[in-house]
Amino acid sequence: MLDGKTEIDLLRTVMCSAGMKAEEFDLSLPHWKLKQYKKGEFYNEYKNVCKHLGFIISGVFRIYRINENTGEEKNMLFFTDHQFVTSFTSFFSQTACEYYTEAMANSVILYIHIDHLNGLYGQSHQWERFGRMIAETAFHEVMRSTEGFLFKTPEDRYRDMIAKHPNIFNAVPLYHIASYLGIQGPSLSRIRKRMVGK
Repeated sequence: MLDGKTEIDLLRTVMCSAGMKAEEFDLSLPHWKLKQYKKGEFYNEYKNVCKHLGFIISGVFRIYRINENTGEEKNMLFFTDHQFVTSFTSFFSQTACEYYTEAMANSVILYIHIDHLNGLYGQSHQWERFGRMIAETAFHEVMRSTEGFLFKTPEDRYRDMIAKHPNIFNAVPLYHIASYLGIQGPSLSRIRKRMVGK
């Protein structure tokens, strides 16, 4: 059952384990809202400005882009349990988003509006530090993805994905995972067979 309190307690635990004091976290309590997403619902749509930072209680989201010429979808990032989700570039710059952010399974999040987050930055050094951490995480994700395609084999990228999203195969079809890894479905099947054999 969703009552909001259990979900806020989980978020508090995650934030405090990352170094935030409980009383500082409590400054944010009036601002978090709970939302359920059905599979296929959008957290943020193409050309919309992303105004919320979400914390995933349970579920999976993907960020993807559509090739305007071919209509092909290209998965760029996945977000799973207890991770923060947003369309980073749109959220930080408050400009129209070039991507879609979609729930890949029935999901539950807590979310906060950017105006409330900016207010917290002005109230608290720890919240300001949290804002920097989110920005650094976004930068790291983009660099990790870019470097992965430049310097890592598909098998290495697969290992990295499993380390970060261990339960993703329970919720995401294989063709979406293959798209994220930049390979075709049969190549993903071969990688999985090799990994099982090790």
